[in-house]
Amino acid sequence: MRQEGWNPSSYGVEQHGIHNANCVYWNLPTAALYEQALRRQEGAVAQGGPLVVSTGRYTGRSPNDKFVVREEGSQEQVWWGKVNRPYEPEQFDRLYQRVLAFLQTRDLYVQDCFAGADPDYRRPIRVITELAWHSLFARNMFIRPDWATVNRHVPEYTLIVAPNFKAVPAVDGTGSEAFVILHLGKKLVLIGGTHYAGEIKKSVFTILNYCLPLEGILSMHCSANLGAGGVAALFFGLSGTGKTTLSTDPSRNLIGDDEHGWSDHGVFNFEGGCYAKVIRLSKEAEPDIYQTTRRFGTVLENVVMDPVTRHLNLDDDSLTENTRGCYPLTHIANSESNGMGGHPQNIIMLTADAFGVMPPVSRLSPEQAMYHFLSGYTARVAGTERGMGSEPQATFSTCFGAPFLVLEPSVYANLLREKIARHKAQCWLVNTGWSGGPYGVGKRVPIAYTRAMIRAILSGTLAQVRYKADPIFGLQIPETCDGVPSEMLRPQQTWSHPADYEAKARELAKRFEKNFETFAPTVSEQVSASGPRAK
Repeated sequence: MRQEGWNPSSYGVEQHGIHNANCVYWNLPTAALYEQALRRQEGAVAQGGPLVVSTGRYTGRSPNDKFVVREEGSQEQVWWGKVNRPYEPEQFDRLYQRVLAFLQTRDLYVQDCFAGADPDYRRPIRVITELAWHSLFARNMFIRPDWATVNRHVPEYTLIVAPNFKAVPAVDGTGSEAFVILHLGKKLVLIGGTHYAGEIKKSVFTILNYCLPLEGILSMHCSANLGAGGVAALFFGLSGTGKTTLSTDPSRNLIGDDEHGWSDHGVFNFEGGCYAKVIRLSKEAEPDIYQTTRRFGTVLENVVMDPVTRHLNLDDDSLTENTRGCYPLTHIANSESNGMGGHPQNIIMLTADAFGVMPPVSRLSPEQAMYHFLSGYTARVAGTERGMGSEPQATFSTCFGAPFLVLEPSVYANLLREKIARHKAQCWLVNTGWSGGPYGVGKRVPIAYTRAMIRAILSGTLAQVRYKADPIFGLQIPETCDGVPSEMLRPQQTWSHPADYEAKARELAKRFEKNFETFAPTVSEQVSASGPRAK
C-alpha cells in the first residue's frame, strides 16, 4: 500500500481497518487535488479557476437515509425518532466490513483537520474519501492543522466516504443505496451511495451537536459576524433563509456562515470554509460570494458550465435548484482569521415565510425567542433535501436545525435561554421570504430592504423606534426603519385584500399552535403563551 502526500500521520489508515489500498494520498494541497480530480475525470475547470463537479442522482441531503447506531454509551442521550433512526451495532459492523472490502485496491485521499476554531473545544477529525474532489471539499470546509506537526495527528472522529459503494437495503438494513450512519461509540461515520458532499459537512456538525452541549457549549445552526469592539451577531436559519448572504457584510468581519459554538469565551466557528447556495447569485446583490465562484480552489457542485467556453451559468437550475459553492474562508476578504468572536449582542432568527404574512422584522421578548427557536418555522427551499418538489414547503425545524440534532431539543433551548439571559442579548425575527401574498402571488422581500433592517439592528437604531404589537402573531413590529418603506413593515398593508391576509395569517398561526404542542410540556406557561394565536 503506497503512501504519498504531506507528512502522513503515524496513526495510519490501518487503525480504521483499511488494508490493501492502492495508494493513500495524505493531506494533498489544493493544486494537487485539482490534478487528481482532473486526471480521474471527476470534474472540469471553469473560467476563473473553480472546479466544477456533478453529484449525479443525489443533489441534496438524503435525510431518510441517515441513521445513528443504538449503542450503550450514547443511547440514553440520543433524541430517537424520525431525525435519528436507530441502527443496530451488529448491522453496522457487517456494513463496515463490506465498505472496507470495497475500498481495497482503490486510491484513497485523507485530510487530517479540526472541527472548531476555539483550541479549547476543537475536535481532531479525519476524512477518508474515495474521490479527490471530496478531499478538496474537506480541505476547504474544515480547519487546517499545522502541516509541520500533522504527522502526530490522531483523529477523535473519522469519516469514511465511499460514494461508489451502494448499499443493498435487504442486506444492509438501509432505506436505499445511500446511507449516512453515525456510530458515536466508535466515533466513526460511514457515508456511501451518494456523491453529495454536504453529507460530509453535516455529519461533522451532527457529531458536534452531540458532544459539545454535554460540556455546556451551545452548538448552533447559524452564521456569525463581528462588529467593532469584538461584539458578535448571530443569524439562525435553515438553508435558503439568508444566513450566508446576510452575515457576509463588507462592514463587518465574517466569523463563519453556518455552524458555530457558544462557550464562556464567546462564539466560535466550527468550520474553516463556506458552503453557499449559488443559484441565481448576483454580482450586484452579493459581490463577496459571487467573486468566490471565479476563484481557484472553489468547488462548484451541479453548476452548469458551457463545455467549450467554460463560462458559468449561475441562473441555470436544470441540474438542481440546490447549486452550491464550497470555498475556504480566506476567499472572503474580511473574514475573521481566528474564527472566534465575543458574546453576541444581537441574535437574529431568520425565516423564509412562504405564506407571506410574517413581518419582515420584529423584536422578540426572551419568551418569544424561546418559542420561535423551538418552532424553527421557515420554508424549505427546493432541492436542499432529496425528494422535495420545485416549490418552497412550509415547515417547522426545531432549533433551526432539526435534521442535525442528536440530543433532545430542550437541551439546546435551555442552553440558549441561559446564555441570552447571562449576556443580555436582544433577539429579533427577520422574514426573508414572501410579502404581498403567498408564494406564487407575492414577491420575496427585496434583499436591499433586508440588509437595511439588519444594519438598523446591528447599529442599535432599530431599538430606538416605536413598536406596535401584531394582533395575530404577538410580535413587536417597528413603525419605522431607515431605508425601508413603512408599508413594507406591516405585511397586511402589502396585500391587495386584507381579508385574504387575515385568513392566511390565522392559518399559519394554527400551524404554529399545532406544532408547539410537542414542546409545551417542556417550557414555562409564559413561553407557550408568547406564540401566535389563531383566535
